[in-house]
Amino acid sequence: MDKNHPEVKFGKTGVLIINLGTPDSTKWLDIRKYLKEFLSDRRVIELNPLIWKIILNLFILTFRPSKTAHAYKKIWRRDTNESPLLFFTRNQASKLKSKIGNEKVMVDFAMRYGNPSIKSRLNKLKEDGCEHIIALPLYPQYASATTATVCDEIYRSLMKMRWQPSLHIIPHYESDPNYINALVSSIEQKIKQIKWKPDLILSSYHGIPKSYFEKGDPYQCYCQKTTRLISEKFDKVRIQTTFQSRFGPQEWLQPYTDKTLEELPEKGIKNLLVICPGFASDCVETLEEINIAGRETFINSGGENFDLIPCLNDNSEHIKLLEKLVSKYL
Repeated sequence: MDKNHPEVKFGKTGVLIINLGTPDSTKWLDIRKYLKEFLSDRRVIELNPLIWKIILNLFILTFRPSKTAHAYKKIWRRDTNESPLLFFTRNQASKLKSKIGNEKVMVDFAMRYGNPSIKSRLNKLKEDGCEHIIALPLYPQYASATTATVCDEIYRSLMKMRWQPSLHIIPHYESDPNYINALVSSIEQKIKQIKWKPDLILSSYHGIPKSYFEKGDPYQCYCQKTTRLISEKFDKVRIQTTFQSRFGPQEWLQPYTDKTLEELPEKGIKNLLVICPGFASDCVETLEEINIAGRETFINSGGENFDLIPCLNDNSEHIKLLEKLVSKYL
């Protein structure tokens, strides 16, 4: 063996779980940086790029960071000075590592937008000798604006590698029995904790523009499928699908969560639980948009009891699900 040959690490498998992302802090500049990366993604915003660039830089990135920062400050983890999404994603990777990690299998996490970036984590795994990468986008229901953009970024990163690892990207898992069972279990646990009986459970998913669905994005179908499978396992309370987090003037998937929260008390629904199956970790969309703003909307409209069922986060059933999803490819 040539003594001058550089050391080459090899023979390992890297497992990378990937979530949406988070600002580094609640400071205006950090929020703006995060929003710019997120809203510059052509899969997220499918408008004419020249027109959108003007709108984004002149208007949205001037005014929206303050509003977004205000929302993040309400849910920011002050004990660890990080967002809940970063906290739980790190824990998911750590607990998954304790299940499947060894000298041949390395487990890490990345964010599609913000830090740690997909590129940095893939490069680190490659440098540490991972010749095979298993990537798990933490989006149960496939959408072009989520799963596909993660794949895009993985491919872009690999294109710059001289020695590329082999790659498996784990697909959507909206109907996986372990996923459905974990969601049903989280509903049952919450019902045991509260002292009132829910009239309805809202199953709220992040929305997408209706035009994306009309162009062939299957996301809405996967969301409806998840709700149906939950309902088949848990039939004690009716479950209704809604869509949240719409942005801009165009029509998004309906019914809208915020509008539904306004209307339900008039229909006699006074006691409400909300679950957000599309989010692998609690984040600003669940903790602020639903549990703070949504709760206020429902109560102010005449509702009496409201509660949010936590995301699966880093609970044992979620880690079991991640282990099952990844183990097929090890």
